[in-house]
Amino acid sequence: MPATPPDAADAAPFAADGPGGAGSVGVVVSHGFTGTPASMRPWAQHLADAGFSVRLPLLPGHGATWRETNRTRWPQWYEAIESTFAELRERCDTVLAMGLSMGGTLVTRLAEQHPETVAGLVLVNPAYGTRRVDAKLAPYIGRLVRSRPSIGGDIKKPGVAEPAADRTPVLAFASLQQLWKATVADLPRVTAPVLLYRSREDHVVDDLSVELLHRGAVNTTVREVVLEDSYHVATLDNDAPTIFAGSVDFARTIAGVGAP
Repeated sequence: MPATPPDAADAAPFAADGPGGAGSVGVVVSHGFTGTPASMRPWAQHLADAGFSVRLPLLPGHGATWRETNRTRWPQWYEAIESTFAELRERCDTVLAMGLSMGGTLVTRLAEQHPETVAGLVLVNPAYGTRRVDAKLAPYIGRLVRSRPSIGGDIKKPGVAEPAADRTPVLAFASLQQLWKATVADLPRVTAPVLLYRSREDHVVDDLSVELLHRGAVNTTVREVVLEDSYHVATLDNDAPTIFAGSVDFARTIAGVGAP
């Protein structure tokens, strides 16, 4: 189903503080490129209901029009995730990071920059590159071709739409490619264990990204779970319950805490 234009509710960040016990565990959650917190809010709410302290920010330039996204670059998106992580570190003993698509890229970058303090990663269809030849043109055509068709809304479940930008901003996408390059180069710095959810059929992120992750993350473990009944935005799709339950179990295991 095609993406739908986001409104103020879709763009609203999510925050919840755990009551203690498992509340000493924090989770940073990141949405993807041209997306909004709405694509991640059910997951974030599930984590909060499990007793974790959760932060799901709105990335700069997102949540309104593709033109606003085109005026931002990856260091701004990353800074939003890093500052959110720093906030949770102030209140939580253990902090994990979880993300969808570019959100997975950003939290991977976080684990590279803070290998001693990011306790674990849960990645859903993360992006680290693409085999598409036309993507290489983005840095060169961005001043002339401002946008391309939307990449949002890749969901198998009938009747479910993703609130996302109606076009893909080309200059911002070129910046995303720079983020891919930096993140892939530093994958050996990741020491946090990784739980990877990959959709068997994904019309946005191709198999190169998973290949790059397995090839580069040589100093940690990557446990891969294949999702058979979801497309790219799996956090809103048929396999969402699998992701939600698995991420809670993963976080509890890492933190050494039981169910509240």
